[in-house]
Amino acid sequence: KAFLHHTVHLSCYFPNSQKIDVKNLVIFWQKDTNKVVHEVYYGQEKYEHLSREYINRTKVDMGKWTLQLLNAGVEDEGHYQCIIMQKVNERSTEVIHKSECSLHIIANYSQPKIEELHFGELKPNGYLNLSCSSSGGYPEPKEMTWLISHENITRSTTAHMDVSQDAETKLYNVTSKLNIPVPTKSRTNISCLLHLREQLGSLVSVPLGI
Repeated sequence: KAFLHHTVHLSCYFPNSQKIDVKNLVIFWQKDTNKVVHEVYYGQEKYEHLSREYINRTKVDMGKWTLQLLNAGVEDEGHYQCIIMQKVNERSTEVIHKSECSLHIIANYSQPKIEELHFGELKPNGYLNLSCSSSGGYPEPKEMTWLISHENITRSTTAHMDVSQDAETKLYNVTSKLNIPVPTKSRTNISCLLHLREQLGSLVSVPLGI
């Protein structure tokens, strides 16, 4: 997992127990079996086979057998392979090591914010119309719930969540609406909770007091 716009470290996990000289190795990282991310050819970095989106975005640390992928974006999500081949003779090489990993991008959602959609004063027999929004996150969240608390009792309600994805950034914006009778018994606090995926926990709004 890596945060959006941060640097990702993709390791080959190559022990090199035989202490083979880099000048006798071909090392390359590829994505989804068809895109070359970086190539080191007998000790020299080669650029002619690189996929366009990785040009000037990679740095290699041969001491640690690790590739740095700069400014990670949502489109970089996917399956990566590191392949190391050793020179057998002038005409042939053999694969001596392979490692794989999957990259997942994370972008932080904004703190959920509650807005009142009704106009004028609240009437005792009227309805409370609220929306809760959060933006700029990735991946798509699981759900949004509303917490309604009064006199030490909290009830939770899951409402429909409208999800939209920005065509350029691929980040998500989410909104949920709540429509309930105006609370009349005692002071009521209403919060909304955004549940994230990938074991990222949840985000809670500032409570609205009615």
